[in-house]
Amino acid sequence: MEILHFPLHFIFITLLTTAVGLSRSADTITLSQPMRDNETLVSAGAKFELGFFSAGNSSNRHVGIWFYNIPVKTVIWVANRDDPVNGSSGVLQIGTGGNLVIVDGTGRAVWSTNTTNMASDSVAAQLLDSGNLVFTDESNNSLGNFLWQSFDHPFDTLLAGMKLGWDLRIGLNRYLTSWRDSDDPSTGDITYKVELQGLPQKFLRRNASVIERSGPWDGIQFSGLPLSPNAIINPEFVTIAQEVYYSYQLINDSTITRAVLNHSGTLQRWLWNNNTQWTVIHELPNDSCDEYAKCGPNAVCRIGDAPICSCLTGYTPKSPQEWAMFVWSSGCVKKKPLNCPKEEGFVKLKGVKVPDMLSYWVNTSMSLDECRTKCLKNCTCTAYTNADIVGKGSGCLLWYGDLLDIRKLIQSSRSQNVFIRVMASDLGHHKWKLRLVVPVVTASLYLAILLLLCLWRRRTKKRLGINGRFI
Repeated sequence: MEILHFPLHFIFITLLTTAVGLSRSADTITLSQPMRDNETLVSAGAKFELGFFSAGNSSNRHVGIWFYNIPVKTVIWVANRDDPVNGSSGVLQIGTGGNLVIVDGTGRAVWSTNTTNMASDSVAAQLLDSGNLVFTDESNNSLGNFLWQSFDHPFDTLLAGMKLGWDLRIGLNRYLTSWRDSDDPSTGDITYKVELQGLPQKFLRRNASVIERSGPWDGIQFSGLPLSPNAIINPEFVTIAQEVYYSYQLINDSTITRAVLNHSGTLQRWLWNNNTQWTVIHELPNDSCDEYAKCGPNAVCRIGDAPICSCLTGYTPKSPQEWAMFVWSSGCVKKKPLNCPKEEGFVKLKGVKVPDMLSYWVNTSMSLDECRTKCLKNCTCTAYTNADIVGKGSGCLLWYGDLLDIRKLIQSSRSQNVFIRVMASDLGHHKWKLRLVVPVVTASLYLAILLLLCLWRRRTKKRLGINGRFI
């Protein structure tokens, strides 16, 4: 019998090729390679993992994505949040209609990508190092040409590279929704969205009620969220014909951070600290003045003042008794009706989050002077400002009626000024205060200079041995 001799390296290559052909790629699902309950996908760079998990003490199973390299399982996305699989018989697979689906032990589909039907043998799902689960047509697998992606359907977490906001071409609104509670990932009642009424703003809501408002985008930042030097992320806001969204990128790719919407009604920025624990580095609402309409209409909230709420110039508390008890929700009303259009002007309110756009008018091309003139011509106009503060500012934003949710900003070097419509008597009051302040400041400055001069002369005399009789 003839004995065949094969080189050892040939046998090794053959076995390796066979093994690869029989195993599923670590980060990919195909028609012939589903993911069962006891299996997971791991992204190519071992940053994220996808698999079945149970929340809290429940035996129900969800398909989710979590950080791979963190010992504490931190789930950032869930597919079947409202329809879990009972038991461990679930499978994530390519369905016969060409969709990515989760099926339970009876074969019932509990979740699907609901994409346009494709040939099931040409599609695949892949977990990327960004934490994005993408569904692609491998016959047309150009960069970014996804049939579906988890980043378009956020959960409670915003990662670097995700978009919070709108794809206006298809009417897609990407927003965060909280867990129902800490052990239940089903849809909660807290949302964080970019809303497009007037100028774009971000709203934190419990159902329909506003918890916190970012203020409108002013060309540089959201007016109520001043940008400060940041060593962790580079935030950006894009507003073009096709899309309007907020996003951020990491300054250092090794940083592990996430923004999380909690069921308690807060949005928190977490940082994985020294490879040991998650640490909260920022939170919204951040202080009492971040609470929506804390001081009621026609009032301004100032952290550091006592009390923190005060009426705008020309306004008085609607309920003095409530304000005396530090209950400010009723806000303020005009002291006297305006004598429109005569004997009126505007008082500048510096460095504030501008009022909510409940009743407004916006124009992106007018100058500030044109904006002032337009407001004066309309007796219902109560305030105005630039719509954009880039450079010297441009555009016009007018408010009609009550002015709600104004706060003084702590960091206000690049924030907006709002011009509040007042009676001439209130305008004169401000001018009188200015006339009083200027002489007082001038006199004080003169006395300070005189005092310093006297001290200098005395020290000079002592140093030179000079006394008054030689003068």
